Amino acid sequence: MAGYGDRDGKIWMDGEMVEWRDAKVHVLSHALHYASSVFEGERCYDGKIFLSRKHSERLHKSGEMMDMPIPYSVDEIEAAKQAVLDANNLTNAYVRVIAWRGAGEDMGVASSRNPVRMAVTAWEWGSYYGDAKYKGAKLDIAKWKRPSPETIPTAAKAAGLYMICTMSKHTAEAKGCSDAMFLDYRGYVAEATGANIFFVKDGEVHTPIPDAILNGLTRQTVIQMLKDKGITVHERHIMPEELADFEQCWLTGSAAEVTPVGQIGDYMFEVGALTRDISESYDKLVRA
Repeated sequence: MAGYGDRDGKIWMDGEMVEWRDAKVHVLSHALHYASSVFEGERCYDGKIFLSRKHSERLHKSGEMMDMPIPYSVDEIEAAKQAVLDANNLTNAYVRVIAWRGAGEDMGVASSRNPVRMAVTAWEWGSYYGDAKYKGAKLDIAKWKRPSPETIPTAAKAAGLYMICTMSKHTAEAKGCSDAMFLDYRGYVAEATGANIFFVKDGEVHTPIPDAILNGLTRQTVIQMLKDKGITVHERHIMPEELADFEQCWLTGSAAEVTPVGQIGDYMFEVGALTRDISESYDKLVRA
């Protein structure tokens, strides 16, 4: 497959459908220099985007937190996503919606006079972690830590929050791992570079409180699924040394879906019955 900048297809950009290769931004776009950008990653299954409206609503909230109001309503974003799927004849796809401060009168830290722009793209994308989806991903432990919500709006899905994710994933891949797990600024287990994390012990599930990480929509969905199955879920602070006592582990995210984890650093986990059940149940739910 060609690189992402050189493909056939259509991209919705600022209210118009443009050719894929013509979807360009100016080099002095504020987002390129100061990371003034928010986005959503979504999956479309059999013609329907899972939790589509919730994603669009979160994009709006992220924009508000970044002092960057999105110039399109939730209904308009929903229509744009469907238009992109239709224009590209896609029924099973990954959908990326991004809003950013463009080029304008300001070219410094301040950018209130620059327009907020938005684009919607979609493409076919298989399992985010490849065959790890079935046999269990191997994770490194990142040297970087998730920051305090007093330093940056950690509840926003903002591009700047992913800088340490890119660096950590590169390091992990160089070690033969699929991804990396972060601790937060206090030393608690946080998340992977683009997914939330769950653990199993004695038939009960433990997952970090989202007080310094994004409370993922897939995370919320999986927690409700577990509760509906009568499984106890503990949302709490988890110390890294507790990993030695957990039996199973999985990641959740719109891209990751539900992906089993077989190893984090020196800690090993089985791809057990509960992990497989949740993964299969999630696959059924998103296609229901």
